[in-house]
Amino acid sequence: MNLKVKKISNLAKLPECAHEGDAGLDLFSVEEKLISPGETALIHTGIIIELPENTEAQIRPRSGLALKNSITVLNSPGTIDEGYRGEIGVILINHGKQDFMVEKYMKIAQMVVKPVLRVKIIEVAEVSNTGRNEGGFGSTGVK
Repeated sequence: MNLKVKKISNLAKLPECAHEGDAGLDLFSVEEKLISPGETALIHTGIIIELPENTEAQIRPRSGLALKNSITVLNSPGTIDEGYRGEIGVILINHGKQDFMVEKYMKIAQMVVKPVLRVKIIEVAEVSNTGRNEGGFGSTGVK
């Protein structure tokens, strides 16, 4: 399966896996941007992708940025639909106590391409009961 990628910036790097067998492709910044504590920023990657049919791309945080700098993807996971042909941008938020500088060529997020199930919507009068039913929002406790 192929993922077509178009560079729209001379600074753009193609997404890449750091290790064989990795699920996520690293995405790289094409700009420098300071993100202050509590602030968000849209970071440009300089790439456009063409996803394979019946797939989506999920943009996820990098664990090292989250642990060491409290930097994460705000709308995690961000979804890129199959038909989107704009530049891939990553919304980062600084949950830390110090300024964070995004640098050019920095790995800012990871992208995972996943299959999408196409469903037919059917309106019904009732849905089946389960052992869980409406239990949610901590209904199972914490221990």
